[in-house]
Amino acid sequence: MRKVTGLFKKCSAAVASVALAAAMFPAVSSADTTTWRVQTHWPSASTSYTDSLEFLRDRLLERTDGRLKLDLYEAGALFPTNEIFNATRRGIVQMGTISPAYVLDRSELAGIAFGLPNAFRDVWEAVYFWRNLGFEEMLREDFAQYGLYYSTDKVYATEMVVKEPIESLRDFQSLNIRSSGTLQRFLTDAGAAASMIPGEELYQALSTGVVDGAHWGAVQGAKSMSLYEVAKYHVRPPLNLGGIDVFIINQEAMDKLPEDVREILIQTLDEQFYLRTIEYQYKEEITLAQAMAEEGVQLMQMPDEVLSAMNEAAAKVWDNERAKGDKAAKAMDMLEKFLTELGYLD
Repeated sequence: MRKVTGLFKKCSAAVASVALAAAMFPAVSSADTTTWRVQTHWPSASTSYTDSLEFLRDRLLERTDGRLKLDLYEAGALFPTNEIFNATRRGIVQMGTISPAYVLDRSELAGIAFGLPNAFRDVWEAVYFWRNLGFEEMLREDFAQYGLYYSTDKVYATEMVVKEPIESLRDFQSLNIRSSGTLQRFLTDAGAAASMIPGEELYQALSTGVVDGAHWGAVQGAKSMSLYEVAKYHVRPPLNLGGIDVFIINQEAMDKLPEDVREILIQTLDEQFYLRTIEYQYKEEITLAQAMAEEGVQLMQMPDEVLSAMNEAAAKVWDNERAKGDKAAKAMDMLEKFLTELGYLD
């Protein structure tokens, strides 16, 4: 990689819970109405549960005149978060939400989709890469091998909260951080100890000292999950910027929809990408101001020596992603060409 100048003994229990869910919640359809079960990785407290998932449910209900209904289940309600991919692929639920971080072993593009450190500097750049340059289509083709339709909910920056200020590289290297996806390796390579904790367990882990810091989205994610109650320092610059929240749909269930309903679904998902991406940025700013004023949150910048360690770690992440296969290499070529055109690469 050229130098950048700017940043998955529970299996049997899980299978049993998935089978139980299928028996308890059969799919419902009639000549006029189809009801899909949707298992999400978002706890109901998360802003994305309301702003993305409930919004999509209501919008589809209205646009299809009630012919497509989404029956929503929050994180952990039917089965563990790491089983959402398999449950959706098998048709046990017809739709799910995941992060690419949960399927790194299934798709060589997932790490890039989650967002590489030291890549994009602004949201519009990621939007352009996903939709104008064709990265979203590459992801859809990749997930089609599992009988899934892939649709990114939004692209946004990931930012971390910590319990104590980071004033030196030594401070950073002493941290235990809740992380996921490419960022878990990135933070580890930079010197911290990073581990994956599901969203439904995150607050307890942070409040009890299991971890010293965490990322769950950025400002809105931290506030909606009450992380600011125990971690008052919000860290910038962002760790990455990517398509961190994704809808996956069982293709067979999708193909069974009436043609006009299917087209409404596809169009609505495409519109949601743009609507939620822009809305998320707006709400980030007003939520940060609110958190600072009402909860005493302090905005802190990462020290230069930590940023230097992160730059070196980012290069390793890029090399690791490129080495995953031909699809990943093609996506990395496209990304590097784009960033070179923007003047971000030497």
